[in-house]
Amino acid sequence: MPLTWLFSEPLFFVAWVLAIIAALTIHEFSHALAAYWLGDKTAGDDGRLSLNPLVHIDFLGFLMLLLVGFGWAKPVSVNPYNLRNQRWGMAIVSLAGPLSNLLGVFVFGLLLKFLSPSLGAANLLANFLFLLTLVNVSLFAFNLIPIPPLDGSKVLFAVLPDKFNEFKDKFSQYGPYILIGLVIADGFLPVSIFGTLFNGIIGLLSGLF
Repeated sequence: MPLTWLFSEPLFFVAWVLAIIAALTIHEFSHALAAYWLGDKTAGDDGRLSLNPLVHIDFLGFLMLLLVGFGWAKPVSVNPYNLRNQRWGMAIVSLAGPLSNLLGVFVFGLLLKFLSPSLGAANLLANFLFLLTLVNVSLFAFNLIPIPPLDGSKVLFAVLPDKFNEFKDKFSQYGPYILIGLVIADGFLPVSIFGTLFNGIIGLLSGLF
């Protein structure tokens, strides 16, 4: 468990924490920026149009992430009625977060590829770039799962026609409980659903570097 790194490899643990903070900050800032570009200034008024981690990190969510590997950042407030594209606006804003993490995978992954031969595997900067790439992959994959309140659900709701509005309301209401149940169940299953998903995407992306 990563928390054990605090005692066995404290510098590696610090690098891991900083990687999480950086990836979460980029993710939430991208939501706010996309909403602003589409005409909604709510996030800007809330101070979320910023790369300052302090305005994005939720203390409890961050602590849970460190302790059990499942947590959250402060959700970005968006008024969908202010968005220029009413049908796809929320989907675009939601996709901005995972896509920023995917961009991070390529940027930090390429930096790692070019710098690691000269830095060496034990170098702290190389380890930080590796962790930053890994965290961004995880955020990208996890947030695309189409279960509320994850970003993928907003894309799903945009695709579904209006006749599914009742389903959308019910799914929005019970989705968080379903997600928590899946996360808990994942720890007891013989094969990790989320681990398989993440490893598959990591394997796919690693072939590009």
